Amino acid sequence: MRMTRMRAEPRPSGYPSEYESVVGLSDGRKVRICPIVPSDAPELAEAIRTADSETLRARFLGGPPPLTDAVLTRLTEVDYVTRFALIAHSKGRGVAIARYAAEQPAEDGSVTAEVAVAVAPEWRRVGLATVLIEELGRRALECGITNFSALYSAGNRPVAELARQGSARVVIDDGAAQLDALLGSPHDDWPRVEGRGRDTS
Repeated sequence: MRMTRMRAEPRPSGYPSEYESVVGLSDGRKVRICPIVPSDAPELAEAIRTADSETLRARFLGGPPPLTDAVLTRLTEVDYVTRFALIAHSKGRGVAIARYAAEQPAEDGSVTAEVAVAVAPEWRRVGLATVLIEELGRRALECGITNFSALYSAGNRPVAELARQGSARVVIDDGAAQLDALLGSPHDDWPRVEGRGRDTS
């Protein structure tokens, strides 16, 4: 998965710069996390084209979508409220992406967003997916979203991290899992973001 970001580019309207952060992982490595911007489209397309089969299966339950201009626009142009995405990168290379997309509010006022996360193989099992999901959850709560849902491969550990919340419900059928979780405060043992705000290093 390869992605780069031009830090000097203008940010879109509504871009939440407070979600730019540097995160320390359990193996001592650090990544920079930023909200997605439209100029990420070419790198995202390359990341999908070159992703390993396990990543594609875990993220898309099969093959990826056709990489048309419309698809890439949909993935990279978000309003940062009902649709939000974060990219994690290290040394100019993208290593993970996570996103949510909210549905229409339910009659009871609750709002559910579908969540998805993909992490490059060499960056798994070090807490990165958990940090990304935590940050998605923080933003979702700020934007009035009350629940996360996900349809994913039962072996997809990054998304399964959501099931650690006591309110999460998971149904597994023929290798696919459906998760529904009420958003709340992160667990005390989740990795912490070292510092929010623009990183100019």
